[in-house]
Amino acid sequence: MADRDFHGDSQGNAAFSVERIPAARDIMVENEERRGGGGGDSDDKLQSVEMIFKGKVQPSWREQLTVRAFVVSFVLGVLFTFIVMKLNLTTGIIPSLNVSAGLLGFFFVKTWTKFLEKSGMLKQPFTRQENTVIQTCVVAASGIAFSGGFGSYLFGMSSIIAKDSTESNAAQNIKDPSLSWIIGFLFTVSFLGLFSVLPLRKIMIIDYKLTYPSGTATAHLINSFHTPQGAKLARKQVRALGKFFSFSFLWGFFQWFFTAADGCGFSSFPTFGLKAYDNKFYFDFSATYVGVGMICPYLINISVLVGGILSWGIMWPLIKNRKGDWYSADLSESNLHGLQGYKVFVSIAMILGDGIYNFVKVLGRTIQGFIQQYNKEIIPVSDRPSPEKSSTSYDDEVRTKLFVKDGIPPWISISGYVAIAAISIGIIPQIFHQMKWYYVLVIYVVAPALAFCNAYGCGLTDWSLASTYGKLAIFAIGAWAGEAHGGVLAGLAACGVMMNIVSTASDLMQDFKTGYMTLASPRSMFVSQIIGTAMGCVISPCVFWLFYKAFDDLGSPDSAYPAPYALVYRNISILGVEGFGSLPQHCLTLCYIFFFGAIAINLVRDTIGKKWAKYIPLPMAMAIPFYLGSYFAIDMCVGSLILFIWGKLNKAKADAFAPAVASGLICGDGIWTLPSSILALLGVQPPICMKFLSRGANARVETFLSS
Repeated sequence: MADRDFHGDSQGNAAFSVERIPAARDIMVENEERRGGGGGDSDDKLQSVEMIFKGKVQPSWREQLTVRAFVVSFVLGVLFTFIVMKLNLTTGIIPSLNVSAGLLGFFFVKTWTKFLEKSGMLKQPFTRQENTVIQTCVVAASGIAFSGGFGSYLFGMSSIIAKDSTESNAAQNIKDPSLSWIIGFLFTVSFLGLFSVLPLRKIMIIDYKLTYPSGTATAHLINSFHTPQGAKLARKQVRALGKFFSFSFLWGFFQWFFTAADGCGFSSFPTFGLKAYDNKFYFDFSATYVGVGMICPYLINISVLVGGILSWGIMWPLIKNRKGDWYSADLSESNLHGLQGYKVFVSIAMILGDGIYNFVKVLGRTIQGFIQQYNKEIIPVSDRPSPEKSSTSYDDEVRTKLFVKDGIPPWISISGYVAIAAISIGIIPQIFHQMKWYYVLVIYVVAPALAFCNAYGCGLTDWSLASTYGKLAIFAIGAWAGEAHGGVLAGLAACGVMMNIVSTASDLMQDFKTGYMTLASPRSMFVSQIIGTAMGCVISPCVFWLFYKAFDDLGSPDSAYPAPYALVYRNISILGVEGFGSLPQHCLTLCYIFFFGAIAINLVRDTIGKKWAKYIPLPMAMAIPFYLGSYFAIDMCVGSLILFIWGKLNKAKADAFAPAVASGLICGDGIWTLPSSILALLGVQPPICMKFLSRGANARVETFLSS
């Protein structure tokens, strides 16, 4: 995957989706060398992937869609939804789970088929096409946990988040979560993106030959699993993942015993002293974010730490000293007219500056790509044969033949889009009375063009700007509706509609690229994506509901699950409706500085070249700790340090096993949230409170207890 693949708030869906898959190409090259005895460069070897699988029976698209594939997909979908939901509600930094999904899918079905083979009941062998179907289905299902807005726009509608905003808190701008309307809303909006770009798959994948780096890397990974050497390595990786999954789960269980009250336990350990702890600088012993740090590139981890030092180490203490001057001394720190306002709106300014810059940049590259294609040839139509190329590799011949043969008629996508749009135009205003039917209609008229731009830009740069398009919808629809007519809620709902369309469109094209390179049929990819999306529309709301009911302080700034982006999105909507009048003194000036500063930093990064750009922090990553603090940044940097030392000691082993180890740490700690949620629902409280006090506070406590 590319060095900067954000599955998140600016580049690639709100949070970061950053996952290195260095071993994927390397494994393939290594296999080629062993088979071919060397000679030639790695690119030539990679061109002969299909020669390895030549002679193997190619399953039909229906045979690729097996019951066992969807059973495994459902189980893994539940697992990854818990992980994504926890990350959504804690920091919003979400690493891509492509490697884990592919690896665990391979392991479960391979184990299944091996058992059936030994018992003589195996009817269909496990193929790379079926592995791709599982990968697609799992990522589609767990992706709803992000695009569904449970940590952003959807939860931002609730009274829990509204009470922290202080502005626009009238009943018409609040809608509390309920399983029924959330599931209905997701089923209404989550499928449109799949139909919006379906007719363009041949143009994107074959005619324009867009790279889609994440999809390509995933395909190399899956192909490598199904070679003898790759399967052997995959088994070792699964063992490593299992060991660290067990460690992480048991560590979460052990920590639970010491968290009887707020501020108790290892997660509140003042690693660097109590003063640093008060300013959110401490190591909180989170296996999840150590794993995230091992997956994220070093630059992102350092950028988050730099943002934490700049904000909590310098800016907020200085602004706090202006209490009574810049803002009223009577306000609490959580009031948006006080210190909290600076934290929230300055981070929003950086996010918007970074998002707008990258929107313009990717749009420019998209237009440039169109011009280059137009200069070469007339833009192709989806059912027109592709122009003959002067030289086509064997792999391309085989893949193109299958990709074109198993095409999907254009009438399916057009009729599907129109039918779903018509249904949702009627349903969405029933769920959100503030969203008039003509608001939804305008979004659906504009959305296919934006979905195409996002899918095309993602193919060029590996960046999805779904959340940026969502924020544009917040401003446009929120301002159109107006404050008096529930503009804040209308803007958040519009964000959900737009984000789901453009996000699923780029995800589908990534999957088509993966399927193209693994000889998985476009039909099986499309069906798998639909089934995975349907699973996610049920699984994600149920998992969120478990969190919502189990943790009473969900969404509170000082809780274990502060849902930071929910407050950010709500305040973006308030800005769109009310303007800047509600900001504290000098906050707007700081917002301007950081908005244009984010643009300037990105501009410098893009002009000085890759050699020096890797030393300049990313504004989007810097913005996250402005509101939350640096505790998770320290966890992530510990993960980076572990990976760095491991790489120095044994680079080959680190490249091969680091993603598996990191995934184990993330999955184990993430799945612990299921039993901990159940315990909370049953009223079972931890028996011990481990708290850390200063010497003076401890003396006062001792005096009080003795008296």
